[in-house]
Amino acid sequence: MDHSSGFLKLVDDAKTRIQECNVAEVYAWKEQDRPFVLVDVREESEWQAGHIPGARHLGKGVIERDIEVAIPDHDAPIVLYCGGGYRSALAADALQKMGYTRVLSMDGGMRGWRLAGYPEQKP
Repeated sequence: MDHSSGFLKLVDDAKTRIQECNVAEVYAWKEQDRPFVLVDVREESEWQAGHIPGARHLGKGVIERDIEVAIPDHDAPIVLYCGGGYRSALAADALQKMGYTRVLSMDGGMRGWRLAGYPEQKP
């Protein structure tokens, strides 16, 4: 997908303040039963088309509004993902500004997860 230069500039700025992980790390953490909350920030239609098993859906459009009810612990380890890692980076930046201390954005997103051949779940 081609992204506008303004959007990419916004994402690049957010990435200076957040931490990222990759799909292989997230897969390994799931296999090791490492405790973390996996959050899919994609649109509802993307979620319905398939998501990472065990993920919760809090779309980018509502995550700031709903996160404190869904995950009230501001120190909970949270991994966010989207289609490729851009929207999740923006969401991670916003959550950090809200006081969440252990937020990661999964670089590569669902596309990377699928390319790696990792399992996928459909509602």
